[in-house]
Amino acid sequence: GGAGRALRAPGGGSRGPPVPAAPSCEWKQRLVGRRPWRGRKGSPSRRRAEGLSGLPAVVGGASPAASRSPQSFSRSLEGPGPWPSIAEKENMASTAIEKKEVTRDLDHCDIPYYVSEFVERELGNDYDSLGKLDGLIEKLSENKKHLEEQVLTVSSEVPKRIQNALKNAEDSKKSLSQLLEEETVLSESINSHLLKAQPWMEDLDVLIGQVEEIERHLAYLKWISRIEELSDSIQQYLMTNNVPEAASTLAFMAELDIKLQESSCSHLLAFVRSTVKFWHKILKDKLTSDFEEVLTQLRWPFVGPPQSQAFGLAAPANAPEVYNNLEMLFCQLLKLQTSDELLTKPKQLPEKYPLPPSSPIVLPIQIMLNPLQKRFKYHFTGNKQTNVLNKPEWYLTQVLMWIGNHSKFLDDKIQPILDKAGSSVNAGLEFSRALVMLILEKLAADIPCLLYDDTLFCHLVDEVLLFERELYSVHGYLSSFPSCMHILSEESCFQRWLTVEKKFALQKMDSMLSSEAAWISQYKDITDVDEMKVPDCAETFMTLLLVITDRYKNLPTASRKLQFLGLQKELIDDFRIRLTQVMKEETRASLGFRYCAILNAVNYIATVLADWADNVLQQAELEVCAESDTVSQLQLGQLASMESSVFDDMINLLERLKHDMLTRQVDHVFREVKDAAKLYKKERWLSLPSQAEQAVMSLSSTACPMLQTLRDRLLQLEQQLCHSLFKIFWQMLAEKVDLYIYQEIIMANHFNEGGAAQLQFDMSRNLFPLFSHYCKRPENYFKHIKEACIILNLNIGSALLLKDVLQSASENEPLKPSQPSATAALNELGVYKLAQRDVEILLNLRASRVGSCVDNAKVYRWTTLKLF
Repeated sequence: GGAGRALRAPGGGSRGPPVPAAPSCEWKQRLVGRRPWRGRKGSPSRRRAEGLSGLPAVVGGASPAASRSPQSFSRSLEGPGPWPSIAEKENMASTAIEKKEVTRDLDHCDIPYYVSEFVERELGNDYDSLGKLDGLIEKLSENKKHLEEQVLTVSSEVPKRIQNALKNAEDSKKSLSQLLEEETVLSESINSHLLKAQPWMEDLDVLIGQVEEIERHLAYLKWISRIEELSDSIQQYLMTNNVPEAASTLAFMAELDIKLQESSCSHLLAFVRSTVKFWHKILKDKLTSDFEEVLTQLRWPFVGPPQSQAFGLAAPANAPEVYNNLEMLFCQLLKLQTSDELLTKPKQLPEKYPLPPSSPIVLPIQIMLNPLQKRFKYHFTGNKQTNVLNKPEWYLTQVLMWIGNHSKFLDDKIQPILDKAGSSVNAGLEFSRALVMLILEKLAADIPCLLYDDTLFCHLVDEVLLFERELYSVHGYLSSFPSCMHILSEESCFQRWLTVEKKFALQKMDSMLSSEAAWISQYKDITDVDEMKVPDCAETFMTLLLVITDRYKNLPTASRKLQFLGLQKELIDDFRIRLTQVMKEETRASLGFRYCAILNAVNYIATVLADWADNVLQQAELEVCAESDTVSQLQLGQLASMESSVFDDMINLLERLKHDMLTRQVDHVFREVKDAAKLYKKERWLSLPSQAEQAVMSLSSTACPMLQTLRDRLLQLEQQLCHSLFKIFWQMLAEKVDLYIYQEIIMANHFNEGGAAQLQFDMSRNLFPLFSHYCKRPENYFKHIKEACIILNLNIGSALLLKDVLQSASENEPLKPSQPSATAALNELGVYKLAQRDVEILLNLRASRVGSCVDNAKVYRWTTLKLF
């Protein structure tokens, strides 16, 4: 703040020599970061400065600060202030104290002290340097002048800006005051005007209310006048026998009735509805009478098949006139459909039956159905002999016959009329839907009477399912229409249905397992059909599951389908438990016919369930999820793409049972093979003659029991097991035999050249061909034996080289340039399965026979000489 101020002379207002402006204490505090220096009032430095005439006294002796160059001082002048740094200040203070000439108080701002120090720094103790004063004074004067110009410039610009801002603020204040005054005046004027207009507004409100009431009355009268005009028009049309126009006018009046449904004018609604009802009854009665007369001429209804109908589809002389009248009356009755829906409430079943919403039957078809409905109620309600609970097939068959007898007439004669009138109704489906509603009413009345009679209820369900099947497959009935399955889906009826299904299924399972032919295949004499060798009980059980699926697949809701699916899973698990119990009884005879039949049954059921997994059963779960509002489309996609199925748990249990049974069979056969191989295991492999000493190689006599046992058991199980099971069986058995011969025979003996050749002959020419009927390369299933024979039958040179390679590999010695690796050497010989350590052991089992006569007893002593 004080950097731009100049020092004034002590004597008054005249300016003294130009000296640097002293910084304020605040500025110095910010610069140095210490407390401001305040010079004491009575300090010698201050008194000394006051005694000088504006110039600092030259102190004798060079101060530490005097050694600084003029350039450093000039740089300090160009900065925020011309003052030295903190260290320099402290040095100058200490120098002044030591020389007792200019003292400094660090607690006060001592300007004379700084002037004195400045002079000493620039001039020093040399009096000859006083000639520099002119240049120094001139330089300081220019600096002072420059600072004053800056201060004057700033001091002249800032007030102008402040004045402009203040002026703008004053103007804004005046404008605001003026606006406030105008707002006050305007508000008072508005209030005054409202007070004056208040009586007028009250009068206007009364007048407006009266006008609105008059308009409502006028509209009310217009509606009444409009309805009366339409009523008069209908009357005139009827008087002139213009029934089509009368029907069209009534249809228009019915549409007006529908538009007025949201109105609160109850009397007007009642007047319109009564008028519509009045003329609707007159027109409906007249048209119904004429329409029934035409139908009578057509011999409607048709009680026989289309071939026996006397007139309906025939072409007598007056047929064109009759069909013209039929079309005309049918179209006129269609015009009454709107008013008929307003006045006639369709018969509804109790709310406990979840029927889908459906539109009313069109009026002309209702009239055509009247004689059939009368016949149905006459025969199948009341005390008639045809109305019996144990014969539901009577009324179900009758309805199917009526639908079939009238389908051709409806398609050929009625459907063109509907198409011409622009209606989207299908005549055949509409006719069927009306007759099905009779069935639903009959079922709703009969089911409570036979709900607890298992025989009658089961018979009713069977007949209803047959009826539904024919209705959908033959007559093209739509699943969106009400059907008998909606009645069977009612809670109490559905739970009873599930109970009866489970009861009869369990009874069927008991009978099929206790049958004498339970474990015999129905197709055992037909080779092409009997690939799975399925016993009768398993095939009957899966047929039972298919029948249950076929019975519930047309249920209207997915939740009901899932309940039936749960029943099927319970039956599958129950049947699996029964198979397990029978299997445990046959464990001692694991190669017997019944045990194999059980294994075939388990395999067949698991295979069929895996095939079913992607069918409608899993789709039922997706439908249930789709019906839930909490499942997003993303979750639905994940469910649809999942690889699991609803039968996974059942399939896993069956697969485990199958594996356990197969393992038991393999273990049984393997034990027999081991018993038969005891002599072969003790064969004297070290003393057998070489191949050159034999005319023809032949099978070892000790190997015959083992190979014969293998052959007999393979043939037996091939006949008793299905192809897929037998394939698993012989592969598991081959693996066990391979390891047994390798570990217990080959690795437990030493072999000379003849023994190794005999082993290879027994294996490659006798053991492997036993399995050649089941695969092209059986030796691939006996890799241990095959590769061991290769090693044992190597010639001496190849064996030595191989031994050297294996030793080098085991000792981690570097390979020679032409020497292959151990793995490459083994692969070149055809050895891929055996480890290097096993090959080394096999090489050590090779021996050459050296015969020598020892002692007088002439006993041959065989010495095993290692070749390597």
